[in-house]
Amino acid sequence: MSSTNSDPAGQDGQDGQDGQNPAPRAFDDLVAEAEAAPTEGWDFSWFEGRATEARPSWRYAESMAQRLARASASLDIQTGGGEVLASAATLPPLAVATEGWPANVAKATALLHPRGVVVVASPEDAPLPFADGAFDLVTSRHPVKPHFDEIARVLRPGGAYFAQHVGPASVFEVVEYFLGPQPEDVRNARHPEQERAEAESAGLDVVDLRMERLRMEFHDIGAVVHFLRKVVWMVPGFTVEAYRPRLRELHDRIQAEGPFVAHSSRHLFDLRKPVLSNA
Repeated sequence: MSSTNSDPAGQDGQDGQDGQNPAPRAFDDLVAEAEAAPTEGWDFSWFEGRATEARPSWRYAESMAQRLARASASLDIQTGGGEVLASAATLPPLAVATEGWPANVAKATALLHPRGVVVVASPEDAPLPFADGAFDLVTSRHPVKPHFDEIARVLRPGGAYFAQHVGPASVFEVVEYFLGPQPEDVRNARHPEQERAEAESAGLDVVDLRMERLRMEFHDIGAVVHFLRKVVWMVPGFTVEAYRPRLRELHDRIQAEGPFVAHSSRHLFDLRKPVLSNA
């Protein structure tokens, strides 16, 4: 999401009568606009001026780009629309990306093929369709579920997995507003220490693991609707019609009290596949 402010009325930036701020936009207009917005890929520019999210201190895209520039063969898992991978100035001689959602496969292909990246349609839960030891770098930004056994298998000895994961109870202020309080096992899913144990069980060494919780603000109900249409696992089966009364209540709350505040949870993984000793 963006941290840039823009005209809250989405018009021409002019104030209302007598130099006052423009009148708040109607609930139905905001919702209709959000429902019409495309949701393919991981381009969040639609949120500019409507929602903000603080960024992790480790600057994942920049750090990933530095590693890609030094790699010889890379794999980006669950690449979405390919936007994060495409942001790297230099790619390895062999660069591959996987994606499971057909709309994103098409978008990633159009974006990444001109850069020489092969995009492979592969379901999220399927084994990776590559030979053992095929890559010296595997990356991923916000995988739905990291399959560490498969990651370890396709890495060469000495290779690295560098990724930013979604952490526990991420944006649960939004989730629980619509679904009510969630049980502890749901709130603690994706915990970095659990994933550390899974990675180590797969034979990977944890070089670095960091976690941060980051402030998010939703400035209008359209931003909430677009977010839930785009990040579909937050409120499974979300539709405007199913949640219209709660959406209208939240719209009124934002109008009266200001932005709806939530907190995302992110953690950074830097893993290595050990080099086998000849001893």
